[in-house]
Amino acid sequence: MKRKLPKHVKAFIDRTGRSRHYFRHTNTTLPGLPYSTEFMDAYSAALKAWEAGRAAPTTMIGADRIQPGTFEALILSYYGSADFRNLAKASQKTYRNALERLRLTYGTASVVKLERKHVLKMMDKKAEHPGAANELLKMMKLLMGRAIDMGMRKDDPTIRIRRMKIKSGGFITWEEEDIVAFYAAHAEGTRARLALDLLLFTGQRRLDVIGMGRQHVKNDVLSIRQHKTGTAVSIPLHPYLKGTLDARPQDNLTYLLTQYEKPFQPESFTNWFRVCVREAGLREDLASGAMGLSPHGLRKACSRRLAQAGCTPHQIKAITGHKKLDEIVRYTDAVDQVRLAHEAMNAIAEHGAGTKTVKPNSLV
Repeated sequence: MKRKLPKHVKAFIDRTGRSRHYFRHTNTTLPGLPYSTEFMDAYSAALKAWEAGRAAPTTMIGADRIQPGTFEALILSYYGSADFRNLAKASQKTYRNALERLRLTYGTASVVKLERKHVLKMMDKKAEHPGAANELLKMMKLLMGRAIDMGMRKDDPTIRIRRMKIKSGGFITWEEEDIVAFYAAHAEGTRARLALDLLLFTGQRRLDVIGMGRQHVKNDVLSIRQHKTGTAVSIPLHPYLKGTLDARPQDNLTYLLTQYEKPFQPESFTNWFRVCVREAGLREDLASGAMGLSPHGLRKACSRRLAQAGCTPHQIKAITGHKKLDEIVRYTDAVDQVRLAHEAMNAIAEHGAGTKTVKPNSLV
């Protein structure tokens, strides 16, 4: 009877026809035959690394010295909650960074004494950076919800406090001329071209794109579960993207790898992709804080293309996996505005209205 593979291990056939194995949670290739010494050594190391990454500490050094009723105690309580534990790893990191900044500044402050005016004052200090102010408000709302659940207070002083308006439109959407310029600078078969194609033709976030591999494709449909939202999406491969992927070497599961044949980390991928953008002579991040072309801008470009093709918001949502339709409706509304404006001007031109100049007889 054939022995089952160890837990979390998957098998695949490489391009030479050989059976190979990998630890699926980290895409770590395991050498040798299953249960051989070298195989089990690599398996044990991969398993330990994965389990260490999963274990989020519920306590902190010096927790016994933290004053009850303070923001420090509240934040620590949140780290041990199911709400925090159920977040995706990337979201946990983002939340922890934001909360640690709050803890550093307001850790000794009393939770029960917090008033609406205090939250507004905290946001006013970040008025020059409305994105940061809105992030602070988001964390305060989260903490106040936790405080009520824990009986630390009975009301939420953040209710009806509005987010600050942000003049910027966020990540810049790639235009078609940007995509053409990138293609001109990076030939077919390069990692840069592969990265752009995966981002543009799937409409997914960078964290999902850098983890994509052959194991996610079946019958020309790419199926993944998004890290940020947990949403499962299945996307039929665009013919162009299918051609790109079919031309790639088949000896690695993951499509996008570093120059050292290792999977990308999100931050390192963005830094590398920024260089690719610069090499194409395109807009890059400015010292003033203005945003340049980014991986996320290609997710927006995918949404724009789908809207221009006449897709409904729900059809676009089926590809991108957005939780809310608000963002998608912006693309369809923009496309409709341009189309309707053209139709209106064509109609007035055909009617002949407004083509004659009338000179006034007298001043009013």
